[in-house]
Order: sequence, then structure tokens, then C-alpha cells
Amino acid sequence: MRMALCNEMFTDRPLEQIAVLAAELGYEGLELAPFTLDPSGVGALGPAELRAARRAVERAGLEVVGLHWLLVGPPGLELVSTARDVRERTSAYLVRLAEICAELGGRVLVLGSPRQRNLAPGLDRAAGLALAASTLQAAVRRAEDLGVRWSLEPLPAEETNFLNTLRECLDLDAALGAGRALGVQLDVKSLCAEATDPTQPAEVVRRHAAHAARFAHVHANDRNRGGPGSGDVVLAPLVAELRRLGYAGWVSVEVFDLSLGPEAIAGASLAALRAAGA
Repeated sequence: MRMALCNEMFTDRPLEQIAVLAAELGYEGLELAPFTLDPSGVGALGPAELRAARRAVERAGLEVVGLHWLLVGPPGLELVSTARDVRERTSAYLVRLAEICAELGGRVLVLGSPRQRNLAPGLDRAAGLALAASTLQAAVRRAEDLGVRWSLEPLPAEETNFLNTLRECLDLDAALGAGRALGVQLDVKSLCAEATDPTQPAEVVRRHAAHAARFAHVHANDRNRGGPGSGDVVLAPLVAELRRLGYAGWVSVEVFDLSLGPEAIAGASLAALRAAGA
């Protein structure tokens, strides 16, 4: 497995410095949050800005893995809106994100963004799946053209009321029938939220092993929202299960609690993943 770091951990540093630090720590890639490139949304970024960002990463000997935190900006985007104009605007932005990902040299787009996927009161899960499929359809087709892949990320119920489990994301994946242009995300924190034993995320992956070909990307963290290895989550069985299933893609460290300092967290997280066999 190849190790990457999510760049928004270092909001006070330019991308070039983040890439150099990540390389020095032993990471091979950077996963980018679009709002760190342009807080208003990346739709207005031109070829020159994108080339500069890609060069900043590649000069450090790293690869751009892809994009995540996709719908933080611009405002007014929603995956499951009942308003057609909102869905069309969101769809167009997602198409552009797929293009930007490819221009940056990335290969995966992680669709998390909990607030932008919430179901409105009275909207049931089936209706939500249909609306989400409608919003995503053009972006998935564009991703197929470009050779990039969308990764649907389950998120816990305390963050959103839609696409909370791996099963739900697999259902949306199946509804779109998009082959290699779409898959599902394995996020350790989210896997813990649906595991019988919340310290054992491997259980959820094992439960859905028949769909291993749909596993597009991995986010590594802990259920305490810190880095992998910072809490009580047992990583080794998860890594072993991923290896058994033939997963050989990227594992990106995504951390929400940065109280220990991003540089220390980045180093300790990589060490914990390697110790677990990743």
C-alpha cells in the first residue's frame, strides 16, 4: 500500500512546504482539499494555477493522490437537493472537479462533505439515492473519460443523515453502475461507527469482502478523530484484511483533531501504519 497525507492538516504553510515535509517523513503522495487551493471553490482555477500546484507536489518527489472535502465551497451546493437548479449546479461543479483532479495528476475524488448531502425533512432514503444518482451521473461519466475515480464515503450518523454505512454507499454505487469510474471509500473512523466492536474496523470490511473490487480508497485515522494509532482502534487486522483482499491502492492519513501538532501527528501516523503492516 502507498502512504499519503491530506494537505489541510497544514493550513498555515504553502503547498510546496507541505510536500517537502511529507516527503521527508516518508510519504509518497499528497491528497488535496480544494478549499486549500481556493477558499471560494476551485472552479475558477486556471491551467497555470493547477500546473503550479502539481509542480509543487512533484518537485518534492510526491504524487497528487486526488481530492477530498469537495463541496466545502462554493456555497449552495447539495448532493440530494429537491431543487433541480441546485442539483444541476452541483453536478456541473463535480464535473469540473473531475477535470481538475486529472489536471493535477490525481486519480481519486473522495465524496464526503456531510452537510452538503443531508436529506431534507420528509425525504426518504430511496428518494435520496435517486437524487444523488441524478446529481452524480454526469460527473461519473466525465471521470470515466478522464481515467479518474469517484469514491463514495460513508459518514457516521452524528455527521449526516445520509450514506451512513458502507452498504448504503455500495447501493448508490450499484445504482449508477459506473464500473471503474466509481467505488466506495474505507474511512477508519466511519468503519468504527458501524462495527459491532468499534475498535475493530476490520469486521466491516470483512462483512463486505465480496465487494472488494469496489474499494476505491482508504482514509486512515482513529475513532477519536486523531491520527491512526492515537487511540484504541486496532489497525493490524484491518491492514491484514485489506492485503488479503488484494487492496494495493493509496492510504491517506486524514486527521481532524490536530491538538498534538500536525507535524508530530503526521510522523506518528505513518509509523503506526507501517507497524500495522501497511
